[in-house]
Amino acid sequence: MESLYKIAENRILEAMENGLFDNLEGQGQPLKLEDESHIPPDLRMAYKILKNADCLPPELELRKEIVRLQDLVANLPDEAEKLTQMRRLNFLMMKMDMTRPVSPQLLEHDLYTPKILERLQSKPGKH
Repeated sequence: MESLYKIAENRILEAMENGLFDNLEGQGQPLKLEDESHIPPDLRMAYKILKNADCLPPELELRKEIVRLQDLVANLPDEAEKLTQMRRLNFLMMKMDMTRPVSPQLLEHDLYTPKILERLQSKPGKH
């Protein structure tokens, strides 16, 4: 294993001497590191491969579809179509809730916390 590190180090030094690392895109700028602490360690590589291939895991695709439908329902003028899309939205939300390892009631505050904070901030002098 030690010999592999030496070979890699020699090739890197050789490339540096030949100027192969000069004028690279993003040179001199900080790296954009992503926080992957929410992804289990054994799934990180798979998620990174999927992300680089512009593929989302099924649960994220479902969440994306739910957000899209929420926006659609909020802006639909036709009440019949709104009801149809709300039924679909409820089905998708139920489907997502079934895939979660914790109860949806524990995650419910995610929807209301920003609204509560906004309301508290909009009332001057009241905390």
